[in-house]
Amino acid sequence: MNLRIVRRAKRWLYIIHRWIGIATCLLFAMWFVSGVVMMYVAFPQLSDTERWAALPPVAWDKVAVTPDRALALTGATTYPRELRLAMLDTTPVYRITTWDGRRAVIAATDGHAIDAITADQALAISAHHPASTRPELLDTVTRDQWSVTARYDPLRPLFLVGLGDAAGTELYVSSRSGEIALDTTRHERIWNWLGSIPHWIYPTVLRKDGAAWRQVVLWISGFCIVVATTGFWIGVLRLRLRQRYARGRMTPYRGWMAWHHLAGLVGGVFVVTWMVSGWLSLNPLELFAGRGIGRDMAVRYMGQDQPRIADIVARPQAGAVEARFVWLGGRPLMLLADRSGHITPADPATGAPLALAEADIVAAARRLLPDAMITLRQRLTQADWYWYSHHQERTLPVLRIGFDDAAHSWFHIAPATGDLLGRSDDSRRAYRWWFNALHSLDLLPLLAHRPAWDIVVWLLSLIGLVVSVSGVVVGWRRLRR
Repeated sequence: MNLRIVRRAKRWLYIIHRWIGIATCLLFAMWFVSGVVMMYVAFPQLSDTERWAALPPVAWDKVAVTPDRALALTGATTYPRELRLAMLDTTPVYRITTWDGRRAVIAATDGHAIDAITADQALAISAHHPASTRPELLDTVTRDQWSVTARYDPLRPLFLVGLGDAAGTELYVSSRSGEIALDTTRHERIWNWLGSIPHWIYPTVLRKDGAAWRQVVLWISGFCIVVATTGFWIGVLRLRLRQRYARGRMTPYRGWMAWHHLAGLVGGVFVVTWMVSGWLSLNPLELFAGRGIGRDMAVRYMGQDQPRIADIVARPQAGAVEARFVWLGGRPLMLLADRSGHITPADPATGAPLALAEADIVAAARRLLPDAMITLRQRLTQADWYWYSHHQERTLPVLRIGFDDAAHSWFHIAPATGDLLGRSDDSRRAYRWWFNALHSLDLLPLLAHRPAWDIVVWLLSLIGLVVSVSGVVVGWRRLRR
């Protein structure tokens, strides 16, 4: 009876792997190829450095409205999440974002609200971009492949402007606020059709509905986990190291099937862990309940919640393309960014440069979790396992402040500006190993000695591709029979 159950279980093991494998083997091949492309070409996004490079210097002589007056004109009752001063072509404007995501643009010249711009204004804004040669309006976009996610919803519709440069740079300019929301190049657009788009199953028609897209990817990758796990299991069952098959062979198969068997054994653990970690990246069952920096926590860090910061207009040194007004531990600051991305703290009342003391930042950080004690204080000057640059740039040096709360929270803070760069807890640090380490192979010794990381990822991806392509051939032959 037990033998019959074992035989039946094995038969179903083979059937499940064979038929689900036939249905998914092309997906495996696509994922390994697109994953290699993604090593070198990321999905388009606009970094702060790119945004600053496209802004003209602030015309301080035109600024007649104070930050406090700008907040009053919006009807603010609390200090907003973000208050920035920058140019909208030749007009200085305050850009205000509330904690619930609402945005307002106030002209710093006379205080009038700006809620729309024209196509001609979008072209003028684009002309300040360093790559701009012959700006041309290409389209008005509500949503397309590169602006598909919900982060762009407050800025839609978007003017699509081609800059006419050799790189084929295109800018997405918000028709509501005049902000540059996104930039893409021809290189990014072409290679992403072989990289991120197929890898993430990212067609616009699906991705525009975030919940539906997440469920589709979860189910598809879940079936692929079953294929990878059953395949490795079968591979072990069919392997003979002692009582070998005819002519001393370890595998009973020949041709493509032998390649599938042996490559699956060599790379099987990698394929399984790679699939599982990719599935976990979507946080099924809310396994990784990472805690962010909420409004109340940020307000405690700022030490002030009233809608005020400066009732006069400062005149800082020339060259700043953006001024960001923030509070740190009850102290008002103006953070001045130039086109190269360098940030200088200044007094918002006088414009005079300031130097932040680390002790003041730590004192403000104590308020982040008032019911917990600080147990960790580090100044990182080089990357470590939890703060490193690879798929995203990370600021160095950085302060790491740890607490003894239930989640063992760490906060990373820029010592030059006091900016809260992020929060990490037990859950997010576990995610770092389950996804970044297993899926992207973000292992510090490899990343610190490139191209060691490239070689390892290429080699494992090649093994995975052999498993996948051989599976495609075997599956096709099976279907033909």
